Amino acid sequence: MSEENEKVPIHLKLTLTIKEAAEYSNIGINRIDNLLRQPNCPFVLYVGTKKLVKRREFEHYISNKFMI
Repeated sequence: MSEENEKVPIHLKLTLTIKEAAEYSNIGINRIDNLLRQPNCPFVLYVGTKKLVKRREFEHYISNKFMI
């Protein structure tokens, strides 16, 4: 099997990189990064200094917003 076939589809991942979250949501990388920097952001997960996006919480956040 090639490496491409072994990748987990984005919609099944628990966490996304900022780039993956941007591709998944069609929201810009800079805007997502700004959202992750907000106090009490419900979908940020820090792994050391790296910021990841909790996919389910991100989807829920977007579904309840009229404007970002």
